[in-house]
Amino acid sequence: MGSQWTKDSVYRKAMKAGYRARAAYKLLEIQQRNGIIRPDDNVVDLGAAPGSWLQVLRDLTDGKVIGVDLNPIAPMEGVTTVIGDFTDPLVQERIREEAGGVVSVVVSDASPKLSGQKSYDQARAIGLGEDALAFACTVLKPGGNMVIKSFQGELFGELIAETRKHFYSVRGYRTKASRKGSAETYIIAKNFKGTCDGAERPL
Repeated sequence: MGSQWTKDSVYRKAMKAGYRARAAYKLLEIQQRNGIIRPDDNVVDLGAAPGSWLQVLRDLTDGKVIGVDLNPIAPMEGVTTVIGDFTDPLVQERIREEAGGVVSVVVSDASPKLSGQKSYDQARAIGLGEDALAFACTVLKPGGNMVIKSFQGELFGELIAETRKHFYSVRGYRTKASRKGSAETYIIAKNFKGTCDGAERPL
């Protein structure tokens, strides 16, 4: 781990608390401020590796917690992990099966590998956010909630507008744990309307 991370106070706090990454504090703040997860919710975490959000989720709900990533996630008590691409219909079906057919909340802290070219990176992040939104529309129960990471920029408003078509309450939210100077912003979407144009609904 590079020195820039070891000097990060949020990182040091996360390591001391036993979290796998500093991102745990972002979800804790999002939950505290927005009440996304209820005590019995089944929650799916997209791009879940290394698992810090899963650690938080298993303490927030008595429901099922499912982490999805292209890379393996170290085993964690009380959590089911699925290795695969969440845009793959077969992976989506596996997730629905693991959730017992009911997904209450979808969260995603996934981010593309950054190139340093701001407009290119933002476009890729928006694309990933669109994929996460499409996934949520496919698996969420009506009234469900969603949190996805994105980045501020010229395309951010379009993703917010698209999300508002499918959720009754949508807002952008920047956490205090986000690094200084980062364009990282989370989309907090509550009360899913129950349908998405062109999205296959679960049986």
